[in-house]
Amino acid sequence: MRYRCASALALLLASAPARAGDKPLYQPAPDWVKPAPPIDTGKLDGESPVVMLFDQQQRLHDGQSWAYTDSATRIASAQTLNQAGTVQLPWQPDGGDLIIHRVEILRGNERIDALSKGERFTVLRREEQLEQLQLTGVLTATMTVEGLRVGDVLRVTFSNTNKDSALAGNVQTVMPLVSEPLRVGFARARLLWDGATPVKWNAHGKGTPPMPMRAGAYQELEVTVPLAKAEELPGDAPARFRRLEILEATSFADWQAVSRTMEPLYRTAGLIAPGSPLAAEVAKIKAAHATPIDRTAAALRLVQDEVRYLFNGMAGGNYHPQSPADTWQRRYGDCKAKTLLLLALLHALDVEAEPVLASIGMGDLVAERLPSAAAFNHVIVRATVDGRTLWLDGTDSGVRREDLGDTPPFRNVLPLRTAGAGLMPLPTVAPARPQGRSMLEIDQSAGFTLPTPFKATLEVRGAMGQELNLAASQADRQQKDELVGGILSRLLGGALIVDRSIRWDAASGIATIEASGIADSAWELEEQKLRLGLDRAIGQLSFEPDRSRTAWQQLPVATNGPSHTEATTRVHLPDGGKGVTLEGDRELSGRYAGLTVQRRVTQEGGWLVARDVLLADGAEIAPGEIAAQRARVAQAKNRLLVAVAPEQRPAHWEEVMAARRDKRLGALEAVFAKDLAANPKSAEAFERRARFRTGLYDWRGALADVDQAIALGATIDRYLWRAELHQQVNDDAKALADLRAAETLEPASIPVQLAIAQFEAEHGQATAALARIDRQSPTGGEQRSNLQLVRSNVLAEGGRVDDALASLDTAVKTSPGQATLLNGRCWLKGTRNVALDTALRDCTKAIELAESPSSILDSRGMVYFRMNRLDDALADFDAALEMAPGMPASLFMRGVVRKAKGDAAGSAADFAAATLQSPRIAEEYARYGIKP
Repeated sequence: MRYRCASALALLLASAPARAGDKPLYQPAPDWVKPAPPIDTGKLDGESPVVMLFDQQQRLHDGQSWAYTDSATRIASAQTLNQAGTVQLPWQPDGGDLIIHRVEILRGNERIDALSKGERFTVLRREEQLEQLQLTGVLTATMTVEGLRVGDVLRVTFSNTNKDSALAGNVQTVMPLVSEPLRVGFARARLLWDGATPVKWNAHGKGTPPMPMRAGAYQELEVTVPLAKAEELPGDAPARFRRLEILEATSFADWQAVSRTMEPLYRTAGLIAPGSPLAAEVAKIKAAHATPIDRTAAALRLVQDEVRYLFNGMAGGNYHPQSPADTWQRRYGDCKAKTLLLLALLHALDVEAEPVLASIGMGDLVAERLPSAAAFNHVIVRATVDGRTLWLDGTDSGVRREDLGDTPPFRNVLPLRTAGAGLMPLPTVAPARPQGRSMLEIDQSAGFTLPTPFKATLEVRGAMGQELNLAASQADRQQKDELVGGILSRLLGGALIVDRSIRWDAASGIATIEASGIADSAWELEEQKLRLGLDRAIGQLSFEPDRSRTAWQQLPVATNGPSHTEATTRVHLPDGGKGVTLEGDRELSGRYAGLTVQRRVTQEGGWLVARDVLLADGAEIAPGEIAAQRARVAQAKNRLLVAVAPEQRPAHWEEVMAARRDKRLGALEAVFAKDLAANPKSAEAFERRARFRTGLYDWRGALADVDQAIALGATIDRYLWRAELHQQVNDDAKALADLRAAETLEPASIPVQLAIAQFEAEHGQATAALARIDRQSPTGGEQRSNLQLVRSNVLAEGGRVDDALASLDTAVKTSPGQATLLNGRCWLKGTRNVALDTALRDCTKAIELAESPSSILDSRGMVYFRMNRLDDALADFDAALEMAPGMPASLFMRGVVRKAKGDAAGSAADFAAATLQSPRIAEEYARYGIKP
């Protein structure tokens, strides 16, 4: 297995010039191969497996592995033809040869030799991992098979030989073992080794282990595949329980032998020549830093920051690192090269250090593997400084002196020593410094429900910080804006960001994002209380391991880590924070399913500050601890930290009026002004401010912004919006003009036609409105319901109340159980003061069906008012306003009821609130015969 640190993405570079060893050989199969059973093509049908044959055989002999592969693929479709019709066989010429034994088309009883006419493979160099910064040196022999058809079987037989000098005469191999539910005609994995080579083997995967047999001068091991389907495991089981489906073999006696064999590759004596550029770097570090720990940090930073990562598997580079001098001169290297360079620097600085093999992603499985270099795909440095063990990875980035004590998540590593060494378990701990630190400051001093100016800061270090710095340095303004917006979206949601910056501090290795802007209020109404979530730890933690199956009950749970993050939220509260209380865990200090949480909350001077520190070390949860940890997490989730606004807080409309009176809206307007200054030609920017002003009942200000948005780009939504605003400011002529303009843009738009019909009905043109509606014919869904409701309203506005009710009766009968239609019928009866007994039934049933029945409670309150049941009406209006505070219809009608009950002050307040939000609401209710 190669040392590599990334996955592959195919990229064809160029045809490689042929040289000795760079061309495939064409030979018969070797005599040690056991032929596969004949392929019967006479019985092929659509149920036959696509993979007819997959035969793997390997021989280990005299330090060389010879891998023989015989495969046959049924060309079942045009897609299979496209995929299999061009044969591609990769190999690495520095390690051995590619030998072609057969390329054959089976068509019924016919056998067509694709090589008989002198066809040969073309050799290409395919750097499949170049975009992942890897040069493998792998060549690819490719041939398009002429005459191949759907229904044929393509059989390809070839061998790869490999002898790696780095293994000092040892051999190792890994053969994949396919398993069910894969369907294959015949599959086998066969391994041979000569008696003079002491070979250990292991067949991983579910099934009965095979037994070696004598085969002439060789020992033979044969595994029939596919194996039985692997047992299912929960996704949170540690990796070591997910057995690799492989047959592996090795001549290494033990891990100590692997350690001794690989150690010479990383000897540093004489690698930094006196007077060389590297010697000059050593001198600089010595002159600048007096202590071993500072010199170690400087050497690591030099390797990480001054040498870019590029895997080199060419010229024997599978295990052989390039020299430090070459690495420094080229300024690139892979994990092998960077490790050797770092070792040479540290030894020159008199720092004790040794190379260590590791496995990225499968470190937990290493101890389950046979001893071989193939168990690893990475190499780092283990240094000892002032009695401390430091794990240094030259391929990492952004590591500084404060981070040298951090431990990578490799689980098991192998030190390379002259005397040999065994596997070393590697405990993991949370990093000393936060990898991410966020701080969100929101200014809600103007009110709980008003939009909120914010400032956000996010610090990211290490590799992520380096990547962020690189991306920012190469991005234009729009790309930077999108980058910052995307990163902060989880923290801020859909906030408007008007200022943003990305800074990189090379000394600390920290990238800092700063942003400011405006966001909607984060306070949410829950159980009739405004609440602000402050938890940044437990709420994001999920711990629901499934151990329901008997076979799973003794499996531990793998947790994430190592990681270290901090999150701070600062809130400037209205009215100095008077009456604001906290619920949930104000202080936290403990471990929750592998996550250590530290929380501190302060509340003083009008500021509420909550800081969560999250430390994850990646430790496992033992089976006996799972239930207790699940309960602990669940209990903590029931006590999430929230701030609760005082019950006697002002309503939204009162906060708006107070903010206007006290001139506290200037900071909010300034944010939108800055947004428009940066985007003067953006219709969306004007829309953003129009929505803000609408929320503050600044109808004329919103109207001016929508005017600009339409000038920059007219849409039916903008025309409909402006029509509504024109109606709010009592300009019906312009409202109608906007409706007509929307109709011109999209004559077939049902929402536009319904809006015009409603306008016509309210202005004495019910006949025209009805004709307009009857020309629309939606077949179902929400549009059909809307049409039915508007039609009944148009009929009622034209004085045809009985016809309106009959229309809704038909609609309800056609779509029984639809809350919107039941509510519409209840509202019609209430506003027109007819059939009040059945109106109550309609509303009550609709309330039972609806998820959020605030508007239906308002309708029922109207019915109770008509029935002179004022207490019941008041209760429904109160209930509606608890669900939807500030709903103008309920405020207006509550004002009417309060006035009737003699509450003049309450009535006046409700009328004022309703009129602020809907200036012409009194006109609407006057049409129903109801006056303030």
